[in-house]
Amino acid sequence: MKDFRFPLFWRVFLSIWLAMAVTLVASNLASRWLLDRERQAIERELGLQELAREALAIRERDGRGPAWRFLRAESERLGLHLMLIEREEGRHRLPRVIRERIQSGWYPHKPAVIELEQGYQLIAWPRMGGDGWLNPHLFRFLEWGLAFLLISLACWWLARMISRPLRHMESTARAIAEGKTDLRVVATIARRRDEIGQMATAFNGMTDRLCQLLDRQQQLLRDISHDLRTPLARQRVAIELAADSGADADLMASIQRQNERLDEMTGQILLLYRVLEQGGDIDREPVQLRLLLNRVLQDAATYAEDRGVDCKLVVAEGSQVVSVLGDEGLLQRAFDNVLQNALDHTPPGQSVSLSLALSGRDILVTITDQGPGVPAPLLTRMFEPFFRGDQSRGGQGWGLGLAIARDIIAAHDGRIRACNGADGGLEVTISLPVFVAG
Repeated sequence: MKDFRFPLFWRVFLSIWLAMAVTLVASNLASRWLLDRERQAIERELGLQELAREALAIRERDGRGPAWRFLRAESERLGLHLMLIEREEGRHRLPRVIRERIQSGWYPHKPAVIELEQGYQLIAWPRMGGDGWLNPHLFRFLEWGLAFLLISLACWWLARMISRPLRHMESTARAIAEGKTDLRVVATIARRRDEIGQMATAFNGMTDRLCQLLDRQQQLLRDISHDLRTPLARQRVAIELAADSGADADLMASIQRQNERLDEMTGQILLLYRVLEQGGDIDREPVQLRLLLNRVLQDAATYAEDRGVDCKLVVAEGSQVVSVLGDEGLLQRAFDNVLQNALDHTPPGQSVSLSLALSGRDILVTITDQGPGVPAPLLTRMFEPFFRGDQSRGGQGWGLGLAIARDIIAAHDGRIRACNGADGGLEVTISLPVFVAG
């Protein structure tokens, strides 16, 4: 019984089938109850025989008026409509619905007809709802109404049973994709004995496996990066000693450059995973963005001059003294990485522009280059670690700069996106929540 499953197909099928069955039974019971009310009223007919004879006697003795008043008083007492008519000629005096019911073959809807001497009849029908009778269409409306109500409830229950866990799994998947890897589909859904429960169990198993692989990958890169630091330092010392011993200077300089590149890459990997581990738990203090961007430009001035690229910063009105809350060193590294990427791919003689502007409760920093741009399908992958797209933007890096910038901005509750500019080149926009506005 532990592995027993109740397939979703049969749940849906049986639920709709039971809703239809309950509808038929409920409408039948309701119709029977209403008909019993009419029948009980009409079955007072046995007591109407004497009343009919008395009304006829009054009519013959005192005339039509006294007989009519007598029947009216009795109708109020009994809760019935009473009418004394001649068998044939008086039928036209009856309401049309009563004439139709007299001719009907369905007994529960027929009025009581008391046959009297001298060709008279006493017609009796109950006073209900003020108009004297229950319309036969009421039963049809009742059945349709109950069917609509019960089937609607069944469909609502089915839709809720199916859509609610699916929405939960969707929101969980989105949260995991945003970095909350400790989330899983709740146990109440995973324990369901149908396809949804199986899918939730498989989803949790898949997520556990992926998170394990991701953790192993991060741990491996972290360990390799840490372990590389020591041999790289020893190698640098060996290179310096070899150069001092009279080894080929050009060869030693080439080896030294490669050593420095490896050391820089190792440092970037360690920084990337330090930001990932800290997440939103970084130290925070107010940082004035205009001053920070000026420092970024000053640090990049020599490299920009060597590249023959002009850099300029445009600060919109009202954003001169805007501050954000965060780690100044990490933010400077993020902006420096984005600017470095723009400088690497801007041809000599062109320019890179930075702009600072307020947008609601956010401050936007836009860095635009005049390079070849990026193919549209690759824009969403630009911020992945070690991703290098089109060779025209390959540069000399390792695909870590933008990934580090993305994670730093995310740790500051911000967003970063890239798009191709209208006039060519790449446009990277960074949005951060404002802490203090000018």
